[in-house]
Amino acid sequence: MRFIEEVVVDEFLPTVRSMLAEDLRERGFTQHEVADALGISQSAVSKYAHGDVARHDRIVADDRVRELVERVGEGLATGEMTPVAALVEIEVLIRQLEEGDLLADLHEEAMPALADAGVEFAVHNPDSGLRERERVLSSVRRGLRTLTNASGFAGLIPNVGANVAECLDDARTVDDVAAVPGRLVDVKGQAMVPSEPEFGVSEHVATVLLAAREAGATARGAVNVRYAPETVGALVESHPTVEFDPERPTREAVVDAVADAERSGGDSADSDTLVLYQTGAVGVEPIVYVLAPTAADAARIVRGLV
Repeated sequence: MRFIEEVVVDEFLPTVRSMLAEDLRERGFTQHEVADALGISQSAVSKYAHGDVARHDRIVADDRVRELVERVGEGLATGEMTPVAALVEIEVLIRQLEEGDLLADLHEEAMPALADAGVEFAVHNPDSGLRERERVLSSVRRGLRTLTNASGFAGLIPNVGANVAECLDDARTVDDVAAVPGRLVDVKGQAMVPSEPEFGVSEHVATVLLAAREAGATARGAVNVRYAPETVGALVESHPTVEFDPERPTREAVVDAVADAERSGGDSADSDTLVLYQTGAVGVEPIVYVLAPTAADAARIVRGLV
C-alpha cells in the first residue's frame, strides 16, 4: 500500500527542492542562503548540488513545475516572495497535480489497483486566503522596489509621507489592505521605506482605496503622491480623474465624487485605473492618489511621472 502523500514526499519534493536549489545557486545564492531559503540543511544543499539526489524525469519535464521553480526562485531572490508564500505556491501546485493529474498518474503507477478500482481523489486546496494575502504583499513589495529604484521619486513624496497599498479582492476594512507601516519619507533625496509591508497599517490611503471601491471602482492598488497641477495634468491624459472635497470626511467625499463622476457619464468606476485628488484645505495637505489593478501597477504609473 502506498499513499499519494508518499509520492509527494519521495519523488515530487526532492525533485522540486533540487531544481529550486539549482535555480537559486544560479542566481548567486550561497549554499548557506539556499539552505535558509528552502528550510533545509547545508548538507542537503550539497547533495543537490552534486547530483546525489535523484530527480524524477517526468516531474522535471512538466512545464508547470518548471514555471513554478522559476517564479519561486525569482521571488525568493528578489525578496518579493517570502518562504511562506513560496510554500503556499508549491502546495497549490501539489494539490492541482494530485487531482487526476501528474501526481495522480504517478500514484496509479505505484498502485495499479487504484486504476482498476476507479478511485477519484478530491483533496482540499490550501488556504486560498493565505495565498491571496501573500500575493498582495508580494505586489506591494514589487511596487516599493519600482518606486525606490526610480530616480526622482522622492520629490513626489508629500510632507505627510507616501504609501503603496493593495487590498484583498473582498476587502471591507483597513485590515484587508496591505501597506507600509509608517509610510515612505524623503530623506536627503532618497525614498526611505521604514519596514516590510503589513496588513492593517494604512489608515488614510486604505480609506481612499476602499471608498473608491465602494463607489464601484475595481482597482485594488494605490499610491499617493504630492499634489501639483502638472501632475494631475499628466495623469488626466491617460486615466479617469476625479477631484474630491478635502473638507469632508474622506470616505464620504471619495464615494460621492466617484459616484457623481459615474452618473455624469464618466468611466471612473469601470476603469482599471483611477486618479483621485484634492487640492487641500486648512490643515489638509493636497494629495494625489493613483489607483490601479495592483500596487505594482500603480507604482509603474507613478514612476512614469518622474
